[in-house]
Amino acid sequence: MPVPAPRGDALPEPLIRPADLADLDALVALEHAAFATDRAERRAIRHAIRSPSMDVLAALIPGPDGDREPVLVGAAVLERRRGSRIARLASIAVAPNRGGLGLGGKLLDAAEAQARAHGCDRLRLEVRADNGAGIRLYERRGYTRFAVQPAYYEDGMEAWRYERGL
Repeated sequence: MPVPAPRGDALPEPLIRPADLADLDALVALEHAAFATDRAERRAIRHAIRSPSMDVLAALIPGPDGDREPVLVGAAVLERRRGSRIARLASIAVAPNRGGLGLGGKLLDAAEAQARAHGCDRLRLEVRADNGAGIRLYERRGYTRFAVQPAYYEDGMEAWRYERGL
């Protein structure tokens, strides 16, 4: 029986798994759909997928109308430094047509679990000061703002830096 396209809050439970090079085209497309500026370039995404100190997590749902190919609807990028117990969430991207359905929170949960699996006990991130949805997500999850970075983004917007113990 075909799987209907999600409507409203009917998003199928996503499969969140490590991205691989077969996901590269979809990850680049997601980056362009989700961000107007400060987009990661294809080579940076490829590097992140291959890097032993980074994790790229891909969120997939079943394709529309029973299509066997899953659809990439979100991604998260986690960075770690050797000898540090602090991980950095470099990015969370959610397909614009999937916003407001809890996918960002599920990607954040997966990133936190991945950081813990690598022995990290804190997670840090930056968020645009005008990204109300992101700020609400992080603050609801117990992240505390500890710094403001002026003119952090390409367009001059400041970043709010957050951290939380894992």
